[in-house]
Amino acid sequence: MDLLLQDKIIIVTGGARGIGKGISLALAKEGAIPVIVSRTEKENLITADEIKALGGKVDHIQAELTDPEQCKNAIATVIERHGRIDGLVNNAGENDGVGLENGSYEKFMSSLHKNLVHYYLAAHYALPELKKTQGPIVNITSKVADVGQGGTSAYAAANGGRNALTREWATELLPYNIRVNAVVVAECWTPLYERWINSLPEGQERLKSIIENIPLGKRMTTSEEIANNVAFLLSPVSSHTTGQIVYVDGGYVHLDRSLK
Repeated sequence: MDLLLQDKIIIVTGGARGIGKGISLALAKEGAIPVIVSRTEKENLITADEIKALGGKVDHIQAELTDPEQCKNAIATVIERHGRIDGLVNNAGENDGVGLENGSYEKFMSSLHKNLVHYYLAAHYALPELKKTQGPIVNITSKVADVGQGGTSAYAAANGGRNALTREWATELLPYNIRVNAVVVAECWTPLYERWINSLPEGQERLKSIIENIPLGKRMTTSEEIANNVAFLLSPVSSHTTGQIVYVDGGYVHLDRSLK
C-alpha cells in the first residue's frame, strides 16, 4: 500500500534512537523526509547516515527540547530549510523514575519538561505551518498512564497528559482538518529498555516474566511495529482517523494476563 508520504516533511522529536529511530526509518522508506530533532548530534548523524545508505532522504537538527527557546528555534529551522511542515511526531522522552517517595518538586518539574512540555511547544510552534498543509500530529505515549508502574509519578503524569492532549488537540484542530492521534507503547525493545533490564539484579529473569505476560506471540513489540502504525496515522490513507489512542502492544494492556 502506498501511504502517499512521498517528500512529506515530517518532524520526529527524539528521532535518532530507539522508537524514534524506527519511526524515522519507516518514514524514509515510505519516501518521506524525516527531520530528526534530538539533543545528541552524534546519534543524529548515525541515524541520518543509515537512512541515506538505504537511499532515503533525511534532515536533522540538534536541540535540547526541554529548553523552550531551542524548541522554538528548531521548528523555525525546519521551516527555513524546507519551507513547510507536513506532519509532527512527538516522541522524545524517558522513563526517568521520579517517584512520589523518592522525588522532589524540582525533579518532578524537570521530568515534565523532559516528557510533556515540549510536546506542547513543538505542536504550538509548528501549528501555523501544519494549518497550511493540514498536517497530522502523532503523539507517542506509554502504558504507564493506564496501568501504573510504581516509582515513576512524573512519567505517568506526563503520559496521562500526552493522552489528554491528543484528544484535546484533535478537538481544537477540527476546523483546520488536522488529525491528531496517539500510539501507546507497552513493552518495546529499545536501547533504553535494554539499559533498564541490565540495571536490575535479576534482569534476565525479570525480562522473561515480562515477555510471558505479553499475550500475542509472547514477545516484545519491535520499534518497527510501532513505526509502521505511526506512518499509517500520518498518512492520508488514514484520512478519517483522529482523536484515537492506539495500543501497539500485543494485547499487553487490555487482554487477560492469565492467557496461556
